[in-house]
Amino acid sequence: MKTLRYDIEASIVVFLVALPLCLGIALASGASPISGILAGIVGGIVVGAISGSQLSVSGPAAGLTVIVAAAIQDLGSFEIFLSAVVLAGLIQILLSYAKAGAIGYLFPNAVIKGMLSAIGIILIIKQIPHAFGADTDYLGDLDFFQSDGHTTFSGLKIAINQISPGAMVVFATTLFSLLATQHPKIANTRFFKAVPSSLISIIIGSLVSTFLLSNTTWALTADDLVNVPTANSMGAWISNLHFPDFSQVGSHNVWMAAITIALIASLESLLSVCAIDKLDPQHRVTPPNRELLAQGVGNLCAGLIGGLPVTAVIVRSSANIEAGGKTKTSAIIHGAWLLVCVMFIPNVLNSIPVASLAALLVLVGYKLATPALFQKMWREGLSQFLPFIATVVAILFTDLLMGVAFGLVIGLGFVLRANLKSAFFVANEGNTYIIKLQQKVTFVNKLRLMRTLEKLPKGATVVIDGTKSFFIDHDVIDAIGEFCTVGKHKGIEVIVKRSAHALVPYFRRSSAT
Repeated sequence: MKTLRYDIEASIVVFLVALPLCLGIALASGASPISGILAGIVGGIVVGAISGSQLSVSGPAAGLTVIVAAAIQDLGSFEIFLSAVVLAGLIQILLSYAKAGAIGYLFPNAVIKGMLSAIGIILIIKQIPHAFGADTDYLGDLDFFQSDGHTTFSGLKIAINQISPGAMVVFATTLFSLLATQHPKIANTRFFKAVPSSLISIIIGSLVSTFLLSNTTWALTADDLVNVPTANSMGAWISNLHFPDFSQVGSHNVWMAAITIALIASLESLLSVCAIDKLDPQHRVTPPNRELLAQGVGNLCAGLIGGLPVTAVIVRSSANIEAGGKTKTSAIIHGAWLLVCVMFIPNVLNSIPVASLAALLVLVGYKLATPALFQKMWREGLSQFLPFIATVVAILFTDLLMGVAFGLVIGLGFVLRANLKSAFFVANEGNTYIIKLQQKVTFVNKLRLMRTLEKLPKGATVVIDGTKSFFIDHDVIDAIGEFCTVGKHKGIEVIVKRSAHALVPYFRRSSAT
């Protein structure tokens, strides 16, 4: 109960961020807006209740829009696509019981931090068009190649040529309000301790739009406002729902769509919870297999009631942390806000300017990509900085998964480089050379070892010390064996000290001690 107040305040902020994202992702996917809202509700209430993550928030993901749009078109109907979503959920549940969540531990910290920084930078850049009143691309699109057919940079160029003074006023007013209410003298007042400052700022932006600009040439258009679908009754809402069509469940295309959604959604979720754990002030660790189970149940439920597939998402989760969320209660309540507000006060929601929400996302982005983080990664050395910055740049110009994959390759390159250097050490005293092997010597170390042996002078005494080794790759064993033979012709005496854990034929035939 001590954290409930903080979680309620955070849930309101997450709701404000999630609402336009759910709508925009649905439209970008070629689905009805209500399908995005349903996914947000399921992601908050169902996934939030089951997940072991205390701060992550789930919902429809921008990274799945292209996959979802293609699947709906290939399968011929949204109802058949929903059956693939249900199957994807079942696959994720099986993956959780197969302990596949361990893959989340394979991503280096530098790559995870690079992913967070890249998303922060993208959030800031992507809000510029919305601040200018150019809302052709949906709020929250993180890809370089946008859903409206433009790139991030061409979208900026178009926005500059289509500046709406009214949108800029709303954006500036909301941003100033957000910054002002975070000042300690204001934030610590009794009023702002009871009411989320982000909510007050969004209300101020909406009032400016509604009352100060509505009768002027700077008035915002309907495209500049949130557009929640409205219905006059509960029956009207139910009539807008879609349900899965399982008539094609044996189809190869349905199963391919289900497998693709399950794998991509699982990977994005694991990446997201790993990243959010890094931001958690209490340093809590999310059980990855339980997360897969939660996401699987979420997608099962979303597919059954007509929602888009869900994943854990960083933007909403980051907003949750920034707003002071403490436990998973904030994610669950945000889902309840979506359900209640969309059903009962859609007209109020439709008065919120997109520019106001863009101002909120700018602050979330800045918190993710602070200059201090770049300085910290630079001080940690090139082995950390290069994978970090490579991930940032790759995500900026591609998408989340492609960027992470590129950063992972760079990170693995440094791991291999370090392994090449640390597998053995060479020391010499006069004409005696000691090559001390470490615990593991793999095939990637073979070339360096061979070059080291080839440089030894004639008549030298070589001690190959493997007493500390418990694994020596067969390729390395072959190289040592061949050198034992070649060394005799060069007058080199080879002494091999073997480990009881790594007895090998060549070692036995050599002059071992």
